[in-house]
Amino acid sequence: MQEWKARQQAFHHMNTDYSDDLNNVDIVWRPNNVVEDAIRHFEEYVDEWIYPAKSFVVAICYAKWLSEDYGEDFYELLRDKDLLAGNDPHFVTYNDDPSTYDEILSKLDFNPNTGMVPDIRKYYEEEMMYGI
Repeated sequence: MQEWKARQQAFHHMNTDYSDDLNNVDIVWRPNNVVEDAIRHFEEYVDEWIYPAKSFVVAICYAKWLSEDYGEDFYELLRDKDLLAGNDPHFVTYNDDPSTYDEILSKLDFNPNTGMVPDIRKYYEEEMMYGI
């Protein structure tokens, strides 16, 4: 088992109160504007969670950071059905929707300091750096 998966599993076994629990926030379901909504999440602080776009954003962020922190292949991570530990019912893998991922990635200028990315990074660090 990869180290990051072990940390992720340990985090979820030891914690029950998540800062991004979908049951505790209002979400907007907008499946016809995924690419634009995803780019907006990367560029602006969005005060609502727009799905399924947010799932793509979180998956891309996690895949980017895991590839940097653990040397994993970015696209293999996006193909991993357990990338988000089964905690996002709207997450789809790269294999399930490559055209949406490719379009988002082609328009994306990843900046770790803009949009929702810093919030996602905080949760990533809680989860993937668990036990360090």
